[in-house]
Amino acid sequence: MGTEWVHSDLMHQIAAVLFGLALLHTFGAKFFESLAHRHPQHAGLFHLLGEVEVVFGFWAFVLIACMALVAGSGPAIAYAESRQFTEPLFVCVVMVVAASRPVLDVVGRSMNTLARLLPLPRPLALAWLGLAAVPLLGSLVTEPAAMTLAALMLAPLLFTPAMPERLKYAALGVLFVNISIGGTLTAYAAPPVLMVAATWQWDTAFMASTFGWKAALAVLLNATVMVLLLRKPLRAAPPAARAEEAPIPWVVSAVHLAFLAGVVVLAHHPVLFLGLFLFFLGYTQAYARFQSPLILKEGLLVGFFLAGLVVLGGMQQWWLQPIVESLAPTALFFGALGLTAVTDNAALTYLGSLIVGISDPAKYMLVAGAVAGGGLTVIANAPNPAGVALLRAGFEDQSIGAGGLLLGALLPTAVAAAFFLLL
Repeated sequence: MGTEWVHSDLMHQIAAVLFGLALLHTFGAKFFESLAHRHPQHAGLFHLLGEVEVVFGFWAFVLIACMALVAGSGPAIAYAESRQFTEPLFVCVVMVVAASRPVLDVVGRSMNTLARLLPLPRPLALAWLGLAAVPLLGSLVTEPAAMTLAALMLAPLLFTPAMPERLKYAALGVLFVNISIGGTLTAYAAPPVLMVAATWQWDTAFMASTFGWKAALAVLLNATVMVLLLRKPLRAAPPAARAEEAPIPWVVSAVHLAFLAGVVVLAHHPVLFLGLFLFFLGYTQAYARFQSPLILKEGLLVGFFLAGLVVLGGMQQWWLQPIVESLAPTALFFGALGLTAVTDNAALTYLGSLIVGISDPAKYMLVAGAVAGGGLTVIANAPNPAGVALLRAGFEDQSIGAGGLLLGALLPTAVAAAFFLLL
């Protein structure tokens, strides 16, 4: 059979069904964790199926197997190799580098200095900075790096057993929404913006003046409201114990920051940033006494999740693009906002970039809706799986429920949507 069978009506229908099953699996991941406790003899399998980061990679393999059965192994392999995996590789690499101890030490010292300048108790000040300043920093260091830094900074503050579960989900929703919109001050940091920036000739000056200032106001409001809700639990919580570690020489920290900057600059060139990453791994081994264990497992799981989304999402254009093309600008905003909950927002904006003659108002509404809805689900925005991987240990059953995240993200999403629509 020829490669045309891969994009036949039958394969499109199979791919849509598998995509729907993957979504249901994502929303039901917490259920598998509860099964692991009830059936300890199969706990390993249920824990695996309960890993949100495994879901889309698993169903992507099912899709490739179905393609091989329908179209033959050659077309199935050709389809898999035709996918663009730069973003999953980049997110994996930038997560590991950004979460290295010297980088976290620099960020931690900087945030502690800023916290002392704020007229708030230190825990509240650090929580506000983690929910506001770090997401906005994502416009400089990219959203995946900002998610990693914010998650590791906030984990011992907000995502602990002592914090009420509803507040943890509320804080997670604010973090995900703020990361999604906080990268819109530049033209390269947010994946949905990156997909259209070159095609529509949107530069950083345009992004800052059209999207960025509105996003910054929404980020500050969301973070402030969340910290007000957290003021009693944070004041009552005991201070987190700090392990005694050897001080890190400034040269080591500078080298790690240079590695991070290099990965960000080379984000579109996987051969180069992967080569730089190998040098980074060697450097951490050479100076192991200044390191903590790298989050290689978490980074690889997130990369696997995003790669699965790339494979499954590549077969959804047949039903997504007609929806995007048929909507008027305001309807397009709400359509993108809703569709983002069930597909990656970068995939939506990429489809928009393919529409010939799309108007400037429609361009704005598509991107605004896509980034505003980026916190609704785990798959809505590329950095979200990184946040889940780093923060789920603080939730009940060490699993983040899709329903809880959706509810936690509704209010900050509404704030972001209002700022993009009304200002």
